[in-house]
Amino acid sequence: MQSSERDILAPKFCPHCAGQLAPKVIDERERLVCQECDFIFYINPKVSAGALIEDEGRVVLVRRGIEPHVGSWTLPAGFTEYGETIEETAIRECREETGLEVELDDLLGVYSVNSDFYGHLVLVLYSAHVVGGELAAGDDASEAGLFAPAELPTDMAFQAHRQALGDWRKTIEESVR
Repeated sequence: MQSSERDILAPKFCPHCAGQLAPKVIDERERLVCQECDFIFYINPKVSAGALIEDEGRVVLVRRGIEPHVGSWTLPAGFTEYGETIEETAIRECREETGLEVELDDLLGVYSVNSDFYGHLVLVLYSAHVVGGELAAGDDASEAGLFAPAELPTDMAFQAHRQALGDWRKTIEESVR
C-alpha cells in the first residue's frame, strides 16, 4: 500500500472499537490493524459497472460534466451502491447518464484500473441494447451522442473505456469480413 493510498483511502480509527489503526504486515502485505481489538481493515478497490450500448451500429457515449476528466467522453458507467448488484448498477448508470432504458446482453469485460483520482477500482462492462427512453445527457454528463466506429472521439476519459471501444471496433470489423 502506497502512503498516499493509506492517507487518502484509509481511516485512522477502528470502525468496531474506535481504537487507533496502525500499519502491520499480514500475509506479506501491509494492512491497517486496530491496536485495541486487532481488527484488520482491508482497503479494497471500488467496484463500478457500465455498458457499451450499441444502437444500429453506433455506440452511446457521454461527455463528462464533472471531474475527473471533465469534457472528455466516456461510456456510461459509475460506482456500485451498497446492496446493488453489478447488473443493477450498469442499468442505473445508463438510465441516469443517457436517459435510455437498456437491457444487458453479455459481459463485455472486467478491467482493473489504477486511477490517480479514485484509487484502485474494478470496472465491469456489459454490452447492452436500448429498450426505451430518449437519448439525453443526464446526471454527471454534459452531452450524449451516438458514434460509429470510425467517428469515435479521441478524447476518451479512461483507458479501460478506450480498450473496450477498441475491442468493440475490432469485433465490428471482423464481422464485415
